[in-house]
Amino acid sequence: MDWERPPHRGQGPGGVPELEEFIRQLKLRYKIPSMPKGPFWLLGPLFALALVAFNCFYTVQPQETAVVQRFGAFIFTASPGWHLKLPFGIDTVTKVATGRALQREYGYRTVRADIKSQFSEKGYEEQSAMLSGDLNVVNLHWAVQYMIENPQDYLFQVKQVEDTLDDISESVMRRIVGNRYADEVLTIGRAAVAQLARDEMQTILNSYKTGLKIITVKLQNVNPPDPVKAAFNEVNEARQEKERMINEAQQVYNQKIPKAMGEARQLVTQAEGYGLERINRSQGDASRFSEIREAYSKAPDVTRRRMYLESFGTFLERVDRLIVIDEQQKNLLPFLDVGRGAQSGISSGRADVPIPPQAPKSPGQEGR
Repeated sequence: MDWERPPHRGQGPGGVPELEEFIRQLKLRYKIPSMPKGPFWLLGPLFALALVAFNCFYTVQPQETAVVQRFGAFIFTASPGWHLKLPFGIDTVTKVATGRALQREYGYRTVRADIKSQFSEKGYEEQSAMLSGDLNVVNLHWAVQYMIENPQDYLFQVKQVEDTLDDISESVMRRIVGNRYADEVLTIGRAAVAQLARDEMQTILNSYKTGLKIITVKLQNVNPPDPVKAAFNEVNEARQEKERMINEAQQVYNQKIPKAMGEARQLVTQAEGYGLERINRSQGDASRFSEIREAYSKAPDVTRRRMYLESFGTFLERVDRLIVIDEQQKNLLPFLDVGRGAQSGISSGRADVPIPPQAPKSPGQEGR
């Protein structure tokens, strides 16, 4: 029986080697170094723990949004800050720049962005050349500024979203330019073209669920081809000259017409005032005549005398000099107005001899 056998060191029941003996034989066979004695054996567990902690934490920057997937399936989105996740590939984190404006350029590329930016058009001639509605070729350079509004749609709905945006932008811009005249695209229609392109691009991107939001579309440079650029420039100069002449004519019109209208209005106002004055005066004279007639009917002698005196007073105000003639006097003695003669003598530099302004009345003239 087994219990009757003598005990063998290093073997367990049934002759199976014990764990310590198995490890010793394994070290001897494969020459595995033994664990160092002391605190150095803690380095391995600490390293493993640091590795697990490193895989459990992740940081999201202020302008980013993190998209978390567990075994490849979307779980949630994380805002900026420190966050936890399951390690060793269980949870994967993809950071998307949702708080920054991005830009795509068409027909050119920016070589250096600075105070004096440098651009290159070489290699992008086919992208910038477009055919307008009047069968003219226009070289158009434009840029699209956009933001990632929905990171989930941006990552999972459409593959290569930027390439899709490039195709949509170019097709929309070619269609819009092809429906307009070249002069309109080169001059007054640039803002309308940019706004319409933005709206149509956004509509198509929303239908594809790309998660992008178009901020603005800028037409950087719109020029005719080099062989016909001189002719286009002459046309633009002629158009500008036309606008200048129209503005000058409008300026003269604004100076002359309002002034003439003001003078005409002044004349009309003066005529209306004169007519109103004449009417009021006529009405006053008529009313005064009626009152005089009524007074004359009541007292004819008094009214007649009063009218005579008033008329004579008015007459004397208009007379330059007055000469009183005596019926009994044969010779006419003129009387000089002393005050008027003195003033005229002073003004002429000489003084006349003053003469009494009035001769003594005769006894027959005092009663008159």
